[in-house]
Amino acid sequence: MAAIKTISPRISLIDGYDLGMDDRTGTYVLHEEEYTLIESGPSPSVDHVLKGLESLKIDPADIKYLIVTHIHLDHAGGAGLLLTHCPNAKMIVHRRGARHLIDPSRLIAGAKAIYGDQFDRLFDPILPIPEERIIIKDNLDTLQIGKECKLTFYDTPGHAAHHFSIYDPISNGIFTGDTIGVRYEPLTLDGYDEFVLPSTSPNQFDPEAMLNSLNQIEALGVEKIYFSHFNTSTNPANVYAHIRKWLPLFMDVGTSIHQKEGTHEDLADQLFLLVLEELDRVGVDRGHRVYEHIKVDISVSAMGIFDYLSKRK
Repeated sequence: MAAIKTISPRISLIDGYDLGMDDRTGTYVLHEEEYTLIESGPSPSVDHVLKGLESLKIDPADIKYLIVTHIHLDHAGGAGLLLTHCPNAKMIVHRRGARHLIDPSRLIAGAKAIYGDQFDRLFDPILPIPEERIIIKDNLDTLQIGKECKLTFYDTPGHAAHHFSIYDPISNGIFTGDTIGVRYEPLTLDGYDEFVLPSTSPNQFDPEAMLNSLNQIEALGVEKIYFSHFNTSTNPANVYAHIRKWLPLFMDVGTSIHQKEGTHEDLADQLFLLVLEELDRVGVDRGHRVYEHIKVDISVSAMGIFDYLSKRK
C-alpha cells in the first residue's frame, strides 16, 4: 500500500521511499483539472509513485505535467522512467537543467563519482527524455494548471544553479526543493519541534546565493513551505531561522577544517556532533531513526562545502 499524506484537498504527497527510508523524499500531486506532479524522485521510487497514483485513483495517462525543482538524481533521476508511464505528460525544468535530462550522461558520471558502487542500487536506470517533451521555465514564468491555479517559477540558486521554486497562489505556498533545506519529518511525527538543516551538496553549492534565495522566498510572504525532503511546514519563520543559524555554522566549521587541510569526512564528523548536541538538548534519543537521515545528508553536505571552499581557494 502506498504511503500518502493529504496536505490539503488539492495537494497530496506520495512517499517515494528514497534510499529505502520512509518520510525521506516525496512526490507532490496537485489535484487540479490538469494533474501535476512535482518531483519524480529517483528511479527506484517510481513504483511507489505509481502505486500512490493508483491509490489516489489517478490514471498516469491523465498527468499533464511533471515538474522537477532541480535535476539532482534524488529529485529528477526517475523522471525519464516515470514519463514512460505518463504518456501525455510534459516535463518542466529549469533552463540550466534541461540538456542534462535530454542527455543524462554527465549526471550519471557525477553521481557515480560520489556514490561509487552504490549507484545502481540508488539510481539506476536513468533514462533520457525526448526534447519535444520538455518545457523550460525561467524566472517569473508561469504555468496555468486548470482554471483557477497559475503557478509561478522563481529562480532560486544556492543548492544548485539549475534550481527553481514553484509558488502556488491558492495555498500561498511554495515548493522549495532543497533551496532552503531539509525538513526532518521523523522528528515532527514523534512530537519534537520542527527541525531543518541546510542542504549544501556538491557541486554548485553557493552559501551567498542560498541566503539570497531564502530572502527572496521570505519576501513573498508565503504561509506554507512544501519540502521535497519532507512534507510541509506551516511555520516559514522557523524554517528561515534554522537556515540562518545552521548555514553560517556549517561554513565556519568547514572553513576551519579546510584551512587545517582536514578532509570532508572530518567535516562530516564535526557537523554531526554539532547536530547531535542540539538534538540531545531537546531530548531526542540517540537511537532515533532520524539519525539515519541526518548522517546521509551531512556526509553529502560536507562534500559540497569542501568543493565550494576548494574552488574559492
